[in-house]
Amino acid sequence: MRKIFPIFGLLTIFAAVSCKGPSNNDSKAAADSMNQAKTDSGTMKVASSASEEDSKFAVAAASGGLAEVELGHLAEQKSTNPNVKQFGSMMVTDHSKANDELGALAKSKNITLPPVPGNDEQMVKSDLSGKSGKDFDKAYIDEMVNDHKKDVKLFEDARSTVKDPDLLTYIDKTLPVLKKHLQHVERIEKQIK
Repeated sequence: MRKIFPIFGLLTIFAAVSCKGPSNNDSKAAADSMNQAKTDSGTMKVASSASEEDSKFAVAAASGGLAEVELGHLAEQKSTNPNVKQFGSMMVTDHSKANDELGALAKSKNITLPPVPGNDEQMVKSDLSGKSGKDFDKAYIDEMVNDHKKDVKLFEDARSTVKDPDLLTYIDKTLPVLKKHLQHVERIEKQIK
């Protein structure tokens, strides 16, 4: 009976978030709400070992990572520039690996991650999907520069707010890769201007 209650409690929280949660159906906001409910609920407090800061970081990193993969696939399909196509392919490979690692880590910490990128990331994808040729290449690379600057800041800031040692190890492992991506995409940006 003890094991049934936590599962039932999670289902109840999920149903509440789904029905009364963020009205814009944002997967990122829904995941944040579910994690918040886990930490706020007296009965669910034991189920999650992550702090609110830990789970917020994980949700933001997951949403961004999922978006990088989707946009990378888009670049592989739509780009006319071999450097942009190659960068898109690198995004798919590197961020898929990081997403898998974060997913396993989140599962072990009972952190709910979004299954798809958040609304902001979906809007970027929609905008890029409507572009082609050099317009696509420029818009994609501009987005990747801005996005990787945000990612680097997110991970650097998380070093001082995240408490979980496993998440900190993930941050320390992933941050150099993000910085490498930023340097790479800035070189491409200079080439296609």
